[in-house]
Amino acid sequence: MKILVIRRDNIGDLVCTTPMLSGLRRRFPDAHIAVLVNSYNAPVLAGNPDIDEVCVYRKAKHRATGQTRFAVWWATLRLLWRLRGMRFDIAIIATPGKQPAALTFARWVAAKRLVAYGDAADGISDPLSPASAQTGHETQAVMRLLEPLGVVGPPGPASVFPDAGRAAGIVLPSGGGPLIALHLSARKPLQRWPVERFAELAHRLHARRGARFLLFWSPGAENHPQHPGDDAKAEALSALCADLPLLARPTDRLEDLVAGLAHADRVICSDGGAMHLAAGLGKPIVCFFGNSGAGRWHPWGVTHELLQAESRNVGDISVADALAAVDRLERRIEEDNKGKQ
Repeated sequence: MKILVIRRDNIGDLVCTTPMLSGLRRRFPDAHIAVLVNSYNAPVLAGNPDIDEVCVYRKAKHRATGQTRFAVWWATLRLLWRLRGMRFDIAIIATPGKQPAALTFARWVAAKRLVAYGDAADGISDPLSPASAQTGHETQAVMRLLEPLGVVGPPGPASVFPDAGRAAGIVLPSGGGPLIALHLSARKPLQRWPVERFAELAHRLHARRGARFLLFWSPGAENHPQHPGDDAKAEALSALCADLPLLARPTDRLEDLVAGLAHADRVICSDGGAMHLAAGLGKPIVCFFGNSGAGRWHPWGVTHELLQAESRNVGDISVADALAAVDRLERRIEEDNKGKQ
């Protein structure tokens, strides 16, 4: 049997799809399972044992310097023709919302069965009601797509696998205290916590717990037209924390971020791709939520403390709030460890 899963969204969306991929592998242990993703989110699946093939296309907005839109579209068309020739038995559009582009891809591939949220009028052989996709966590909504294939039950944990070679090459800050990853970037303005508060929180955690820090961010200039970054903020935070055991780790590649987060004992970040990667690595998390839905997008399957101000603005979360959340997280971890003994 050959199965194609299509997920063309952002990093966190694909992380939230990994429990469904695990469920699919358990249901069809001998199947050839391929996943069609874009060049931006593809590294999420590196080393994943539940899939046999990662098929990558590039969105026009992510094209390389000097690459034309026509070249991008031609490469995508060639990929779709190759997938069509593989004669898939099942295609799954692993997206809770209706995605015309994903549906177009699925039609090109022409699998014998198509499972997706939508209507039979769209050519979906196994349609699920879009209304049922709006309840619960993103991971649960995606997992329901396996029901027509005989898989019923809650999703397991998300799974992300660091590259051992990249992880081994990371130099860690000296000291014996817990290693805390700080990720200061967020795509939405209302999700961004001020650099000064990150610095104050780091100083207080070091004073109280001897904490060490790895600093991560989206690299690049703030005014970059395609991929705005936080190099200036990272430089400012590094300067404010010059007296602390903190190492700044620019991550030009997503694989480097995964490898760095794999070393952390705890992660502090805003809602976004890095938060979901940390969850996929099984890390305890303190996360800041702005105007995104916490019920839909909270870290899946890991111990976490979620902070969301009534204003839905991360800027209204204080350092005292964050410090209290860290303390609650540590108590929960201690309780969990006692329960396992």
